[in-house]
Amino acid sequence: MLKHTFTAFAMLALAALLPAHAVEIGDDGLHKQNWFSITFRDIAEDIETANDEGKRLAIVFEQRGCIYCRKMHEELLADPEVADYIRENFKVVQYNMFGDEEVTDLDGEVLTEKTAARKWGYVFTPTVVFLPDEVPEGVSVRDAAVAVMPGAFSKWTFLNMFRWVNEKGYEGEEHFQKYHARIIMELREAGRLEAE
Repeated sequence: MLKHTFTAFAMLALAALLPAHAVEIGDDGLHKQNWFSITFRDIAEDIETANDEGKRLAIVFEQRGCIYCRKMHEELLADPEVADYIRENFKVVQYNMFGDEEVTDLDGEVLTEKTAARKWGYVFTPTVVFLPDEVPEGVSVRDAAVAVMPGAFSKWTFLNMFRWVNEKGYEGEEHFQKYHARIIMELREAGRLEAE
């Protein structure tokens, strides 16, 4: 009996040392979500597939050992409100900032993940790239992206960017920062968020 009590205590102590929402890490060193899409990384094909599913395409660049990527996975994507919204409205494909997997750009150029990151000008991880809902002709991802979010922000900034893109806020007059401020005010008025 004492042995089983000690074992249970040791397991509880060990669990206390681990992150609250530990996320699986793949062989490539990147954190994994079981709902991220595995594709051939043909951007045009991925946009069409997302569209067929009634979703938008988002690409997320990450790298091994990235503490901000870990924060995104363990805090932001562990929040059911955030994860459920993204999963329902977006097809998310993970890219390794320094990876060698083949990528086909919208302009037809075949690259590796790392040369795509350089071509498109992405230097931070995580970087979330939001693509249009229709395949554009003859441009690269850099020019086609409707929005780019470099970094892991707070829950509401992160979630509101996905909402703004999904609502096609980039086509309207309300800049993301104005949209975000309006949503924060509405959350405060509804008692879901305290004033800072």
